Amino acid sequence: MTGPPGTRAAPAAKAPRPRLGLTANLGQFLLLIAVQALLGGVLGQERTILPLIATRIFALQAPSAALSFIVAFGIVKAMTNLVAGTLADRVGRKPLLVAGWLVGVPVPLLLIWAPDWGWVILANVLLALNQGLAWTNVVNAMVDLAGPARRGLAVGLNEWAGYSGVALTALATGYIAQVAGLRPAPFFLGLAYVGLGLALAAFVVRETRGHAREEGQERSAVTGEQDQRLPVRRVFALVSVRDRTLSACSGAGLVTNLKDGMAWGLLPLYYAAAGLPIGQIGVLAAVYPGVWGLGQLATGPLSDRFGRKPLIVAGLLVQAFAIAALATAHGFVPWLAAGALLGAGTAMVYPTLIAAVGDVAHPAWRASALGVYRLWRDLGFAVGALVSGLIADWAGYAFAIWVVAALAALAGFMVAVRMSETRPART
Repeated sequence: MTGPPGTRAAPAAKAPRPRLGLTANLGQFLLLIAVQALLGGVLGQERTILPLIATRIFALQAPSAALSFIVAFGIVKAMTNLVAGTLADRVGRKPLLVAGWLVGVPVPLLLIWAPDWGWVILANVLLALNQGLAWTNVVNAMVDLAGPARRGLAVGLNEWAGYSGVALTALATGYIAQVAGLRPAPFFLGLAYVGLGLALAAFVVRETRGHAREEGQERSAVTGEQDQRLPVRRVFALVSVRDRTLSACSGAGLVTNLKDGMAWGLLPLYYAAAGLPIGQIGVLAAVYPGVWGLGQLATGPLSDRFGRKPLIVAGLLVQAFAIAALATAHGFVPWLAAGALLGAGTAMVYPTLIAAVGDVAHPAWRASALGVYRLWRDLGFAVGALVSGLIADWAGYAFAIWVVAALAALAGFMVAVRMSETRPART
């Protein structure tokens, strides 16, 4: 509405500039933690029982065949991470988060009604799209809100929420399966998670790309870096090969999830072959991601205080030792202790690698860099399931687990030689 003749319309009020930091964005940050826990639950519904469904319902006897669902999941999720990271810098975080939840709606239904193993593979392709689109952009949003000073804490909280959801759901579905059978009852949890997660993403979560722009402007003012997006091919080259630190992070991430592909698919079969009941297998399947998730509450902030590189190197070596213990130990209690140690080693590495990539990448192309890093990291699911499954076909479960332990140790030495410290200087 215009004023009297001769007067000027009042200028439109400027939108307030986004504020960085956990305190300034506490409500949205807590909401994203809840969304991340639901995403972890969608992933965790498979953790205990799907390898057992492969052998007991669909009669897949070869470990490599039983682990084929993880190969499909890992390849599709890796490629989705790359696309989601690139698009997040262009269209924002929230649209991709909502799209990820929409894609996840059919997953529990397919797992309930699958008439043959091919339908299970399809469910895991959709699960990979769900996790790649949604998990990637919850990470991006939480890193955007936290700012550089608490990046490690933000990633630690993100991964704690996600893998706590994985662990609790793996534990719950193991007990449900022991009481009510492998299908359909355990997957009712997944249906509830998908419905609630979609509602929160669509109606309550807010866009955070403006926070990344604000951080980029602040960083450029201090360092003189040019605030512009890099071409995707250049970001891909930097994170994959050209930058020593970023490529070391990518290699370490690949080996960490290579180990997880083995743990997800091979270890339940290994425990079942030793005669453990489904309930105990569920506990073992839960303790590793449970300690992993809880440990990140400590390791994320520790990396903000003491640096990224020491935690990454030590965590890879702890993982190697724990995997070797799984191969040599026998019985529920020794495997429980080794699984807890494996979770602790993974907690040292997982949030710290994401924080290190976020340290090096400029906010203008950080989501793309994280997408490339997560491409290599999540290819580890496929490589781990394929390699450990084929080796188990040929030489047995224990030898396959030993090979993965050796790869984790090699990755630790590679990071020690190749990576530089990335933690921002504390002010």
